[in-house]
Amino acid sequence: MQEQQRRTTLADVAEAAGTTVPTASKVLSGRSDVSAATRERVMRAVAELGYRGRSGRGAVPRTDRPALVDLVLMGVKGTWANHALLGVERAATAAGVDLVVSVAGEDGAWLSRLLERNLRGAVLALVDVTAGQLATLAAAHVPVVLLDPVTQPPSTVASVGAANWAGGRAAAEHLIGLGHRRLAVIGADRRALYTQARVDGFRSAAAHLDVEVRYLDRPDAGAADTATALLDREAPPTAVFACTDNIAAGVYDAAEALGLRVPADVSVVGFDDLPEAQWLRPALTTVHQPIAEMGAAAMRMLLRIMADPPRDAPREELATQLIVRGSTGRPRTA
Repeated sequence: MQEQQRRTTLADVAEAAGTTVPTASKVLSGRSDVSAATRERVMRAVAELGYRGRSGRGAVPRTDRPALVDLVLMGVKGTWANHALLGVERAATAAGVDLVVSVAGEDGAWLSRLLERNLRGAVLALVDVTAGQLATLAAAHVPVVLLDPVTQPPSTVASVGAANWAGGRAAAEHLIGLGHRRLAVIGADRRALYTQARVDGFRSAAAHLDVEVRYLDRPDAGAADTATALLDREAPPTAVFACTDNIAAGVYDAAEALGLRVPADVSVVGFDDLPEAQWLRPALTTVHQPIAEMGAAAMRMLLRIMADPPRDAPREELATQLIVRGSTGRPRTA
């Protein structure tokens, strides 16, 4: 009989990270008296060795922890975060669970704060979480659900997102149906999973056309400048698909500065259907993303995982819907 593989221990993690067992334990418990470099080495060792934390009598059962869950947001600017918080909070309140809201900074300190609270689980919304951070959470027995994941999550991590590919395709079909043939797309961060899905969906419906795609260096940054470069030419696109509503607002600004009218000179389609989309004039045609419903679904999924951890990480994708308003119309020449 083949000898059973030895379970990875915290001592193995400490040795691989070049530190001591007490220090490695501090990292997994969220203690702040550990240097950033040491914390990074420990998290990397946890991920590489597949350490899952203590089990049996030495482990802290999730049910013995306070009825407390964490919502970690990448930022609170704009109404996307507000809608996500609304959905998560409603589902948490309905379940009698207290919610703590954190903002994930670039230094990664949110992870230590989260672990130190000894909570039962967390929803990570638009957080570009690393493999080491996910492994550290797993080793500390903190279940997580990714809300609108930035990168493709591993098969062991649960997630809730939107039908971004279908939404991008619907935008293209709408514009092509109006007679547009010169099309352009402005995407947010090209590394983001949702950006690529929206762009790919758009391209799938416009495969027979030459679609120009531009990406912003940072999400929603410099959208007006990027749109100006597209529109200020001899044969500009007659329609632009902006992968977020905020980018669409930048297209409006560029068109106005160039003396172009929406939609007479250029049609614009956004994505998200934030309240700001209806404040623009004309009101923005956009792809509705059910952000609050996504937040509620993520919290309900987390509660199910906390109560009964599944063998396979669940995935859920909520439908998107094209909302036609005044920013799209037929081009002057088909």
